[in-house]
Amino acid sequence: MANTSDTIEAAAVEAGTVDRPAPRFAGGLFGAGRPNLIGLILPFAILALWQTAAANKWIDPVFLPAPITVVTAFWKMLTKQHLAFDFLASISIVGQAFLYGSVAAIILGIAAGLSRKVEQFFGPTFDTIRHIPGIAWLPLIVLWLGIGAPAKVLVIAKSVFFPVFLNTLQGIRNVEKNYIELAKVLTLTRWQLVRKVIVPAAMPSIMVSLRYAAGLAWALVVVAEGLSGLSGLGFLIFRAQGLLLTDQLLVCMVIIGLVGFAIDRSMYVAQKRVLKWKQGYDG
Repeated sequence: MANTSDTIEAAAVEAGTVDRPAPRFAGGLFGAGRPNLIGLILPFAILALWQTAAANKWIDPVFLPAPITVVTAFWKMLTKQHLAFDFLASISIVGQAFLYGSVAAIILGIAAGLSRKVEQFFGPTFDTIRHIPGIAWLPLIVLWLGIGAPAKVLVIAKSVFFPVFLNTLQGIRNVEKNYIELAKVLTLTRWQLVRKVIVPAAMPSIMVSLRYAAGLAWALVVVAEGLSGLSGLGFLIFRAQGLLLTDQLLVCMVIIGLVGFAIDRSMYVAQKRVLKWKQGYDG
């Protein structure tokens, strides 16, 4: 399927005004080409400082246990305390909330971007709801749905919805008029204009919002589970805090950080693949 960049570039190359750019190859820790290990320096430095502080007892072990103590706690939680079940519960909630919130946001964002009347219809209501924090909705939603997974999914989906909706809307409104004029010259139908020009041109904004929303959903599940729930990583964190189980608290924090990093890298790879046609500044 052709996209905006291909259409404009093909016309320019045919007219002889520009040369087709040479392909680029992305680098980085998880990109193509030679891996860049510079990003590992700071984590290893933090780990070394942590081990040094624990070995020399600069901080009471109640507040900062040694790394080996945390590893032991992780193994105990994994084999005897159903850590895998709590992890899967959190992942399930995040996955559902991200899917429902982002799909609804993209559909309504495209509709509002293509029609001023749709934007005016939803705008006042959405702007009001958007300014009410998701956590403020949680007590009311728990009253309606209980403390199970549906309540958390709804709260997180609401938080996912608005950044994706606004970026989709703004991405469509920022499509350059030159693209629209070229589409008219090529006598594209309304559906072809949307599918081949408007949506591809708005895709960078949409992909950035999806990447942000995925990380936001993963962060919010901890708060939602901590305030309302009997399972999940958030519940484990608040329980560990109440029982002064700092080693288990750190286990959950490390898992949350690593999984969040993996989610962000996955979204970054997806973004690079979807936008492989777009050439930009690599730094």
